[in-house]
Amino acid sequence: MELIRGQHNLRPRHRGCVATIGNFDGVHLGHQAIFAQLAEQAVRFRLPRLIVTFEPQPMEFFAGPQSPPARLMRLREKLLALDGLGIERVLCLEFDHRLAALPAQTFIDELLVNQLGLRYLVIGDDFHFGHRRIGDFALLRESGRQHGFEVVDNRSYLVDGERVSSTRIREALAQGDLEQAARLLGRPYDMNGRVAHGDRRGRTIGFPTANIHLHRRATPVYGVYAVLMSGPDLQLWPGVANIGRRPTVQGTREQLEVHLLDFQSDLYGLHVKVDFLHYLRPEQRFESLEALRRQIQRDVRQARSYFAAQGIRHSPLSPLAQSWQEASGGPG
Repeated sequence: MELIRGQHNLRPRHRGCVATIGNFDGVHLGHQAIFAQLAEQAVRFRLPRLIVTFEPQPMEFFAGPQSPPARLMRLREKLLALDGLGIERVLCLEFDHRLAALPAQTFIDELLVNQLGLRYLVIGDDFHFGHRRIGDFALLRESGRQHGFEVVDNRSYLVDGERVSSTRIREALAQGDLEQAARLLGRPYDMNGRVAHGDRRGRTIGFPTANIHLHRRATPVYGVYAVLMSGPDLQLWPGVANIGRRPTVQGTREQLEVHLLDFQSDLYGLHVKVDFLHYLRPEQRFESLEALRRQIQRDVRQARSYFAAQGIRHSPLSPLAQSWQEASGGPG
């Protein structure tokens, strides 16, 4: 997959494509349906698929640094997911004051027509863009008639009779309904990151953890979870994760810590993926490390019961654990 960072990096060889535009936060089943629809047209036109997305996401830009909305994916995670779906090109536009003030017709004429040579565009009929969000589906369709590209609306993807959306997934995660989130995503909700050195406090109470910096402004999950971790040198392994600020030890930044059950090897420096399977409890402050240790023991027992009920065990992989691995694209 080719990543094109910014409109200024577009070249003549990038002209000619079928495309879609959006945040695609989570790359959920609805997004995947759009990409499948686009794949049909890529064969028809014999052109590559191009995804136009934004960084930061527009809602993050307008919310500002003081009240950032939780996003399901970092840009790196999104690109990994798109690459796994076989997308040929991604154009990532920096969403800043200039882009926010760009007239909708200018966006169409300069980018879609002149630089991309667009032949087919699939978009939501509620999609708005350009200065004051004047650009919409009707404007795109009229421009398409003038410049010779087709514009169609995406086919809504329904689960449980409702349209799949990133907002609906965030709500499920906020309510601790990991199972519903997985149904909407088509895979367990996951986070990726590199294992970093921590303060080693977990070792002192008998529960060493892999510490993973989140590199995001706000997280959609918060609390303690039963998880599976995987990586280039690690098959899916069950564990207990805490994501939050660790109030018992006066933590100041949000961090993901994972205690792998019955695991002995060193993970420092490895890039890992953590699949969130089941919500256990909210993060809370304890009066002492001993009280925290007793609670973690209870968390581990609860997680073991969950894994046993699901038929998940570590090394070798159980059939269900193997199915999680296949659904999430394998280790890494």
